[in-house]
Order: sequence, then structure tokens, then C-alpha cells
Amino acid sequence: MKVIFVNSENQRVEVPASPGESLMLAAVNNGISEIVGECGGACSCATCHCYIDGEWREKLTAAEGVEADMLDCVIDREEGSRLACQIELNESLDGITVRLPASQC
Repeated sequence: MKVIFVNSENQRVEVPASPGESLMLAAVNNGISEIVGECGGACSCATCHCYIDGEWREKLTAAEGVEADMLDCVIDREEGSRLACQIELNESLDGITVRLPASQC
């Protein structure tokens, strides 16, 4: 499967990913520098903040609990803001387009 990351300058990078892998790991393992993943996926740092557009958001459960609390701390939060460590990839997300913030801090 593939994930398409779009940075703040509208540059697109398509990377391979595996079902069951988190969106954060797909980014980090493929050198997407805008996703830091400082806590390693423990949902405790918010350095994997990203934006999921509406068509893809409908395929995900809503952010809740700790993720929702962490999103209160991110810069430039939008309606589609999510933490990439909390999105587990599956076949229905093949081709997902993920927009990246200019900065994680």
C-alpha cells in the first residue's frame, strides 16, 4: 500500500507502507522529516501532528481520549488534525493523502 505526504510547500512524496503499521512509522521509516515521532508512538509528544482531509477522515475513528487532549497542544490545529501515531494503516487507507504542518513546534 502507499501513503502520500504533502508538505507545507505543496510538495508530494509517495511512500510504501504496510497494513498494521502506524502512519507515524510509515513517515519516519521513509524519511519524512516533518513527522518527528519523538515519543516513538506513545501518544505523549504530538510531534507527529498531521492533517487528514475529509474524504479520508470518514474512514477513521475520531480522535478521542489522550489523542484529543494532545491535539489541544499542537500549533495550527485544524478540523482534520490528527496524531499520525494513532492512525493504524489498513487496506481501506491505501493511497491516503496526508498534509503536513510547516513545523511541529
